[in-house]
Amino acid sequence: MAASALRSTLYNSVVVIGSGGEILNHHRKLMPTNPERMLWGFGDGSGLNVVETPIGRIGVLLCWENYMPLARYALYAQGVDVYIAPTYDSGEGWIGTMQHIAREGACWVVSAGVALRHNDLPEDFPERETLYPPSEDWINPGDSVMVAPGGEVVAGPLHQQQDILYTEIDATRATNARRTFDVAGHYARPDVFTLKVNRQKRSPVEFEP
Repeated sequence: MAASALRSTLYNSVVVIGSGGEILNHHRKLMPTNPERMLWGFGDGSGLNVVETPIGRIGVLLCWENYMPLARYALYAQGVDVYIAPTYDSGEGWIGTMQHIAREGACWVVSAGVALRHNDLPEDFPERETLYPPSEDWINPGDSVMVAPGGEVVAGPLHQQQDILYTEIDATRATNARRTFDVAGHYARPDVFTLKVNRQKRSPVEFEP
């Protein structure tokens, strides 16, 4: 991005950090959702990557990006084993989507929700009592969840709980699941369907010598 954009534009971003503290991937949300567009810029495809880690190949999409079939497919095509979905969404519909992704991508799915209570907001939060009446204790129930390849919920959902989920992940379960159904492998039809992903970093200006 141009220097001016780097100094001023804000992005909804997620960073994958390795065990040694190194940045393995940096992804900016492709499409800010509804009122998010008043604050955040549009990301590009440069962060649509799956990275190797000791627990398997990790990929991440942010919140409602997980409803974008082509964005999901871009990760499936890179052999994602552990699919991570940080989100503000919650409820049965979202959990069902996480289960669907685990079946569709034959991968582990980790959904990190936002468990937010009224008392978590600072006293000087603008319009605090108007937007979030004290009678509504839970602003967002969270619903963090972990799903195994095939769609089985193995941890959570953490509904109206502020806690940490744990589960043991075996990446070979994803590999084995894809032997049955590999949506971007033997179950793809590249002679009929193709997807082109532009991974170039987008800049609003190009300077010639």
